[in-house]
Amino acid sequence: MDPLFFILAGAGALALATSLRILKEYERAVVFRLGRARPTRGPGLIFLVPFGVERMERVSLRIIAMDIPPQDVITRDNVSVKVNAVLYFRVANPKRAILEIEDYLFATSQLAQTTLRSVIGQAELDEVLAEREKFNQILRDIIDQGTDAWGIDVTGVEVKDVDLPNEMKRAIARQAEAERERRAKVINAQGELQAASNLRDAARQLSEYPASLQLRFLQTATEIAAENNSTTLFPLPVELGPMTGLFKGFAAAADEAADAMAADDAAPAPVDERALEGSEGAPRLPRAEAAEDVPEAEGEAEAVTRERDAAG
Repeated sequence: MDPLFFILAGAGALALATSLRILKEYERAVVFRLGRARPTRGPGLIFLVPFGVERMERVSLRIIAMDIPPQDVITRDNVSVKVNAVLYFRVANPKRAILEIEDYLFATSQLAQTTLRSVIGQAELDEVLAEREKFNQILRDIIDQGTDAWGIDVTGVEVKDVDLPNEMKRAIARQAEAERERRAKVINAQGELQAASNLRDAARQLSEYPASLQLRFLQTATEIAAENNSTTLFPLPVELGPMTGLFKGFAAAADEAADAMAADDAAPAPVDERALEGSEGAPRLPRAEAAEDVPEAEGEAEAVTRERDAAG
């Protein structure tokens, strides 16, 4: 056989072997024929023109999880923090991902880092800590808009960690402790208010039924006795309270009687002025009073004389 035939057959077999490609289900091939882009091929078995006439670039269509390195950010309220995140994206248009950008992986990473610093720097620390979902959505929208021209579809962005300085951590801990104490005081005050309201209603009902107050007193005494105390003090029964006015009346009457007796003992005994008349220590009447008593004394003397005569 002609050796040329073997040479041509070997060259054909080698060209056929090098022109066949197998692409997986999640892969696509961007083919260039003599430097010009051709329609995207795949998946499965594809054929390329041998001897360098056609070349291809493999592009994966699976979602890529890219870690965004920690970024030093100063928030709007001048707090220095380190923020890192993770970016989820996939290639939606393989041809544009190859033709529009040199390295879409590197470009997407740099855009994500820049956007993360810009967005977190415009927010306050409390907002970053409390509203992560909001910032995740903002980051996703901005990055997706920037990579849309490259054929990249951003599916999600998640802020993983916000690293705070130790001084700020202590300040936040003190703030949280103060907030807990405030809430505890408010809850305690509300409990006192409710207890006072219930006690007011209970006192109103007990005032209508005095017997229930005595039952409550006995119940309290039973609870005290159950604690095995060595000494139990029983207060004055509450139902004796209405008799306080009667006891005060008795005490007032006794005080008035004692005052009257003391006044009688202190007053001087009456003195018979006529018996003491003429004596040295007898009190002397004023002249006008003595002049008025003379006719009465003379009349009494005459009456005594007439009685003696009638008797004789």
